[in-house]
Amino acid sequence: MAEIDGQDVAEPTSPGEATQSGALPADRHGLLQHSREFLDFFWDIAKPQQETRLEATEKLLEYLRTRPQGSEMKYALKRLITGLGVGRETARPCYSLALAQLLQSFEDISLCSILQQIQEKYDLHQMKKAMMRPALFGNLFGVLALFQSGRLVKDREALMKSVKLLQALSLHHNHLQEQPQKALVDILSEVPEAMLQEILPKVLRGDLNMVLGSPELLELFLLAQKKVPEKLESMMGSVNLFSDENVPRLVNVLRTAATAVKKERKLPRMALDLLHLALKEDKFPRFWKEVVEQGLLKKQSWPARYMWHLFSLHPPPCLLRGGGPPVLRPGGLRALTRLCPTPLSYLCFRLLGTALPLLSKEQLQMVLRGDLIRHYGEHMVTAKPPSQFRFGPEMDEYVGTFLEGCKDDPEQQLAVLVAFSSVTNQGLPVVPTVWRVVQFLSPPALQGYVAWLQNMFLQPNLDSLVDFSTANQKKAQDASLHVPERAVFRLRKWLIHRLVSIVDNMHLEKEDALVEQVARFCLFHAFFVTKKPTSQIPETKQKFSFPLEGQSREVVGNAFFSLLQTLSTHFKQAPDQTRGGQSWAYRLVQWADKLLNHSRGVTTVLPFTTQQHQAWDRMLQTLRDLEAHSTEARAAAFQHLLLLVGIHLFKSPAECCDLLNDIQTCIKKSLGEKSRRSRTKATNSQEPAWVEVLVEILLSLLAQPSHLMRQVARSVFGHICPHLTPRALQLILDVLNPETSQDEDENVVVTDDSDKQQLENTEDESDDSEDNKNAESEDESEEEEESEEEDRDGDVDQGFREQLMAVLQAGKALGGADSEDEEELGDEAMMALDQSLASLFAEQKLRIQARRDEKNKLQKEKTLRRDFQIRVLDLIEVLAIKQPENRLVLELLQPLLRIIRRSMRTSSSQQEQELLHKTARIFTHHLCRARRYCHDLGDLVETLHAQVEQLVQQASRQADSSVALYHFNASLYLLRVLKGNSGEGCAPETQKKPRAGTNTIPKPKGPQTASCLDLNFVTPVYSSALSSFLSKRNSPLTAPMFLSLFSRHPVLCKSLLPVLVQHIAGPTRPRHQAQACLLLQKTLTMRELRACFEDPEWKQLVGQVLAKVTENLRALGQAQTKSEHQKELSSLELLNTLFRSINHEKLTLDLTGLLGVLQGQQQSLQQSLRQGAHSTGSNRLYDLYWQAMKVLGVQRPKLEKKDTKEVPSAVQSPVSMKRKKKGFLPETKKRKKRKSEDVTQEEVAKPVATAEEQSPSTGKKKRKRTKAKAPAQSQVNGTPAVKRPAPDTSTLSPSTPAKTPKLQKKQQKPSQVNGAAPVSPTEPAVKKKHQKALPKKEVSGKSPQSALPRKKARLSLASRSPSLLQRGARKKKVQVKKVKRS
Repeated sequence: MAEIDGQDVAEPTSPGEATQSGALPADRHGLLQHSREFLDFFWDIAKPQQETRLEATEKLLEYLRTRPQGSEMKYALKRLITGLGVGRETARPCYSLALAQLLQSFEDISLCSILQQIQEKYDLHQMKKAMMRPALFGNLFGVLALFQSGRLVKDREALMKSVKLLQALSLHHNHLQEQPQKALVDILSEVPEAMLQEILPKVLRGDLNMVLGSPELLELFLLAQKKVPEKLESMMGSVNLFSDENVPRLVNVLRTAATAVKKERKLPRMALDLLHLALKEDKFPRFWKEVVEQGLLKKQSWPARYMWHLFSLHPPPCLLRGGGPPVLRPGGLRALTRLCPTPLSYLCFRLLGTALPLLSKEQLQMVLRGDLIRHYGEHMVTAKPPSQFRFGPEMDEYVGTFLEGCKDDPEQQLAVLVAFSSVTNQGLPVVPTVWRVVQFLSPPALQGYVAWLQNMFLQPNLDSLVDFSTANQKKAQDASLHVPERAVFRLRKWLIHRLVSIVDNMHLEKEDALVEQVARFCLFHAFFVTKKPTSQIPETKQKFSFPLEGQSREVVGNAFFSLLQTLSTHFKQAPDQTRGGQSWAYRLVQWADKLLNHSRGVTTVLPFTTQQHQAWDRMLQTLRDLEAHSTEARAAAFQHLLLLVGIHLFKSPAECCDLLNDIQTCIKKSLGEKSRRSRTKATNSQEPAWVEVLVEILLSLLAQPSHLMRQVARSVFGHICPHLTPRALQLILDVLNPETSQDEDENVVVTDDSDKQQLENTEDESDDSEDNKNAESEDESEEEEESEEEDRDGDVDQGFREQLMAVLQAGKALGGADSEDEEELGDEAMMALDQSLASLFAEQKLRIQARRDEKNKLQKEKTLRRDFQIRVLDLIEVLAIKQPENRLVLELLQPLLRIIRRSMRTSSSQQEQELLHKTARIFTHHLCRARRYCHDLGDLVETLHAQVEQLVQQASRQADSSVALYHFNASLYLLRVLKGNSGEGCAPETQKKPRAGTNTIPKPKGPQTASCLDLNFVTPVYSSALSSFLSKRNSPLTAPMFLSLFSRHPVLCKSLLPVLVQHIAGPTRPRHQAQACLLLQKTLTMRELRACFEDPEWKQLVGQVLAKVTENLRALGQAQTKSEHQKELSSLELLNTLFRSINHEKLTLDLTGLLGVLQGQQQSLQQSLRQGAHSTGSNRLYDLYWQAMKVLGVQRPKLEKKDTKEVPSAVQSPVSMKRKKKGFLPETKKRKKRKSEDVTQEEVAKPVATAEEQSPSTGKKKRKRTKAKAPAQSQVNGTPAVKRPAPDTSTLSPSTPAKTPKLQKKQQKPSQVNGAAPVSPTEPAVKKKHQKALPKKEVSGKSPQSALPRKKARLSLASRSPSLLQRGARKKKVQVKKVKRS
């Protein structure tokens, strides 16, 4: 407490405090003794966590409300005022806010007095230079606290003093900068007009030049212009801020204000006030044109020294010359200026976003078609987010706020949205296609926006766009980049994806008619062409100003299928979104059929042949037939597949025509199939079954990178799984087979749709990337050239070198060692040599490029093949989930394991990792851990037994344990299947084998005897694997694998136990012996395993294990290696497990030999413990040893440091007492120790003087208890803990067999065990005397340190004889009563 008081007094000290302290130290000491909780409030107020500060402030106010007139209030005010000027910058606002809330809660406190205390505490005239900065901030935060209390504007005197103080603080610009002026403006904005008129002359001079020289003064001028314009006019006259001579000065003030708020990323309030003033005075066009666009945008270049400072802090890699210190390349300063927009740009952008709700429609048109919006578009194209700040998200917030605030004015919403969509970079709008602000559109505005998008798609008006080109695009020499057709293509591509994104936006309320309008628009212009306008089809009246080219139609087609996926996912069978309960795909197919029937006015882009028309008509008929089966889920899936392939008929008629015919045939056969006989007949015929054909169709659909196709294929396959045939499954497995899939690529052609995926992106990435590359430095291109040269050098072969040498020798450019001709080559010879070299290097370059192209092609094919395999795994997953009881599921094990093996070897790429993870998930969760499995094996029993053997052998041969685990789990899954199948469906051979083996199984269960599992076949398989695991040096098998096997199949575990027992001891390695002990320890505790043994067999097994463990323990304490030490630990753990089993089963075994072995190894164990060998597990080994010895009746010896506690304290010297004294004890314990010291010494000294002469009586029980404990504490050689001097006490020795825990626990009558002599019946009498001594010692005044040994002794007696415990308990009560009476 003294330390805390000292800290609390010293903490708030500051200059000037000594003059006003007075009686403060005594008062503080009184407060410290009064309440510690009160002082903690001030520590919590200064913490950085906001919740902690607010909670501490609230608690402080509640505390002070209970004592408003006490000394706590005075101390709280002083403490908070002191905190205003502390050195920690983060703590000053905390104290200021707490002071403000305190003044707000207690209005009787005078603000003038608080301000006076602040000025006295932080007197600027008496402060030293080193303490000037804290004093300045103390005054500033003090005034802010008064203002935040809400009372300053009501107190005229305090307000005037605060204004005067702020004016004095504004002179210290080096420390406070513009903070005093900002605080003054904030205060004056809240005061009444009458008081502002009085204060204004004191804070604002009538000089306009000074006003336009400081942002704070200009802000104060604008505040007066807004609140007291008459007073301002009387002071300064009529002022026109937007005159020609004032506009440049306004630009400079705005530039200064933008730099000041650069870190805060917000709009200066002065700029917003100027905007309001311009709107109020109808001078907004002049303000926007001359101040914003002509002033701020044209004069936003950075000073050179500021740019160099920015470059030194964050050097862009693209502008560096090379390694070493950051050095700008030539022209880097101009590039740095272009890459780093100034704060003036962001000021203009924020001014634009803030002005949107304030402008009229005409003003919006002026602002959104000027230079600023074009500059914003260029910023959106050139700014790259990680290294540069991008203003797009902030502008989205401004636009979203505007659209949400004017939902009642759809014209304003439409005007702003169209204006932002018209800002384009060579035809491509800068806003993304997925623009979330459209969710705030009202239905009329949304309808108008969709109509504008469609009209711009049909008739692009490039003149209505605010188009621009970046500096790098202007430098491009390619004339094809500036043609109108390219701009139209980029614009149409953005427009069509914009339409699709509107339908895809789930937060936007859309009508059914609008969705249908967009879908019909996309479908019509993707696959149809107008021949003659007709009134029945409104889309035929839409004309193109620019013809729709094939590339644009392909983009529209891809967008339509993306829209179809959205409609199928979000609007599937929704009555409120579909008409008549029909799906959107069905409605679009009906509309497409209507277009096909109007052949006079409409034709398809790809003309249909007669056969294709017939396929289309048959598809419609099949759809009508499926409507009769609409209640079946299978019919709905088939309908969805048929609709999807039917729509694809317009995209690729030749491919989809045959596909449609096959699908219709399969659908008719699947729906017309009534019995199993018909399916068998179809299977046995020469033509493939309909399931096989449909599987091939689904595989061909999965080859297309379409998410919608993937969903439909998965849905359809889920319904045909019950009809799957082995041949159909083999078609799927052939794709997944890693060995055959690389060679047999002719089965399925995998299409590459990367270009289409790029077309689905929101922006033209190719053009943007071109612009980005142009924005990069020249050094990057040089690095690329260097890398290409390195690759070229790496590709040079010996043949090219020989050709080069031949050309040089032919041109006489190389001279040999014997060459005497030193004449130089002529011009013609040099030209010929140059031409030969050029042709040679050109051929070499073509060869290198051809090799690269071939390598890229192979890599691309491999990537496509892996993607296809990942998609095909969907079918395997559906089969495993939908049909886990199908026999075909058993054929999935080996193919999936092959994929896992291959992927584990070559899982370098992300694609391979995805394939591996998906395969492992299907294999583990949907196969091995499935709740249901096949119950109809038939003739597969022998095959499965052979497969179990194969899987176990494969697991033993793997190099990686993780791969071996998958194989072992597969074998366990097959064991589960065989065990779960009844013997009725098994082959005759497999039925007889379990019956013949029932003689070796004592308690076979009904399900086990009737199952198809052949234990005589399976047991040698796992026995060989277990022997391999316990003998090989590096085995891929692990102990958890066999533990899983033992827990699931206890009958099989019983047959494998002899292998484990055999490897516990013997010539095997210590590590394997430890593994065997661990497996046995975990296995013997299984209840399922115990149920498979008869009592004699179990006793025999325990005896065998005990014998092996005893053999291991003969070398206890002699471990030299880590594996030997682990073997000792495992052996002792197994021994304790056996003891628990013996106690539980109440077995009677001879433990004499084991006791002798353990006692014989005690010395070596203690020696190894003292030497510290394997110290990490030595204590554990020692504990396990004495745990086993305790069961055998031998107590653990007490440590010597525990014996010294019983020695009288008077014997110890004062020096030793001082050494042992550590820390401070409570006063209660000190007093008890002094009172009981003399008594304890006398009682302990009595047994030492007369040890053998006293007779047992009540007055000498304590002495006899001490004598009884002496032998137990002196047991160092491992003898049993009983009294040796008593002639009638029997002891355990190596010559006397030890009793089993069953006999020791219940104290049964002695019996002959292997010819052993009975135990003397006088032993309980000796224990009675010990029990009589217990109550006496409980009542004695001995210190509590000796209570623990007595409690342990009492518990040991209780565990040996419950009857003695009861007798001792009764006598204990009698002794307690006697002591109370005395």
